[in-house]
Amino acid sequence: MTDSAILIKSHCQLGENPLWHGRSQCLYWTDIEAGMIHRLHPQTGRHEVIYQGISVGGFTFQADGDLLLFRVNDLALLHPDGRVSVLRNYFDKGLVRFNDVIADPEGRVFAGSIGTENDSGGLYRVDLDGSITCLWRDTGCSNGMGFTPDLKIFYWTCSTTRRIFRYTYDRETGRLASPTLFHQTGEEEGIPDGLAVDGLGNVWSARWNGYGVTRHDPSGKIMEKIDLPAAKVTSLCFGGENLDRMFITTAGGREGSETIDGAVFEIGVSHSGLPEFESRIHL
Repeated sequence: MTDSAILIKSHCQLGENPLWHGRSQCLYWTDIEAGMIHRLHPQTGRHEVIYQGISVGGFTFQADGDLLLFRVNDLALLHPDGRVSVLRNYFDKGLVRFNDVIADPEGRVFAGSIGTENDSGGLYRVDLDGSITCLWRDTGCSNGMGFTPDLKIFYWTCSTTRRIFRYTYDRETGRLASPTLFHQTGEEEGIPDGLAVDGLGNVWSARWNGYGVTRHDPSGKIMEKIDLPAAKVTSLCFGGENLDRMFITTAGGREGSETIDGAVFEIGVSHSGLPEFESRIHL
């Protein structure tokens, strides 16, 4: 590691889903509880709230320039001019709202959810035509996901059971199969939350109530922990011109508070990350 710093003291109640947009060199993230999406130009320090409305659990960049928002009971498009249009409504038994999401290389989206009970959350796949398939339930709180550099393995986080799993991934069909346990966190590690994979195949996991981010080798072994002064570390992404910066969101902030809870942190890393895929969902 080279350095670390508070990028912006944004006081997010529940900062999540940081995403780096390479073409604009901007960082985006959502404050789920506040119903906001933030955008920051790190080079100039310009900070904007580009959306305020229904809570957004996660979002992807669409290939056509829109943002695809996964809200409480719908998928919506945030257009570059600020307009919001509902793409489709979606209701499922026990669904409180969508949570972490990730686009795959074909433009599909895997979307997790928060359930009313520990046995009602799940993971869904949204195909290019907007159809939604529930892949599994009984997860409570579905969280961070990622792909290995060779696109053969898919990682998925179950925060409820403190486990990260790995699945075989079929790029042609989007099928996930053969789940195996990648890592089981202990009480002292905090709860596994958001996740990202670097160019060497190492898995980085944010830790809710864990005061940091852990780096795992491809076998699941912890290689290092990056300590942060905020307890509720929610998610992370790679960014910067060379994808050698890590941006980390946290939760627990209150406007006017003197604490750093809810801030976004920036860390320099020695190994570059992988670019995020864009979604291509259209009805």
